[in-house]
Amino acid sequence: MNKSQIRKKILKIRKQKKTKKFIFNFDLILNILKKKKVHGKIIGGYYPYNYEIDILQILEKFEQKRFIITLPKIKKDFQMNFFQWSPKDPLVVNKFGIPEPFSKMVKYPDVLLVPLVAFDKNLNRIGYGGGFYDRYIRKIRKRKKVLTIGFAYSFQKVKNIPTGNFDIKLDFIITNK
Repeated sequence: MNKSQIRKKILKIRKQKKTKKFIFNFDLILNILKKKKVHGKIIGGYYPYNYEIDILQILEKFEQKRFIITLPKIKKDFQMNFFQWSPKDPLVVNKFGIPEPFSKMVKYPDVLLVPLVAFDKNLNRIGYGGGFYDRYIRKIRKRKKVLTIGFAYSFQKVKNIPTGNFDIKLDFIITNK
């Protein structure tokens, strides 16, 4: 299957299983940060959209531990940046229907929590096809080291994801299993 076929299939399954609750082990995430010696305190999150894993509880826990939370804002030419946000702050909905922060304060995350549509055992991922995260990870890695952690249900795992020169593997993928 090509990326488009995989995306279509997994999005259909994810929509059908939308009531499934994802239970987080926050300590597991903190252990990953310790193991990888992440000293920075800026977390790049995402606001769940289209039945993605809801990580808002994780973002709140990070904020309680005095991390700075950021969310992406999409720009033209398939680019995005991350802006400071707190769960208490209002959001504005972009042209894709995704909530974004009002903030104009760009922050460069030390840890990037990445939504995904599908993944394989080699930590390759498929998103919605715009390449936003691949471009952003490539851009931020020129500035600083960033740890990437994807979130998915176990049913989103596929045997093999076809990859190209612009696809970037994640460092970790956390599933409900």
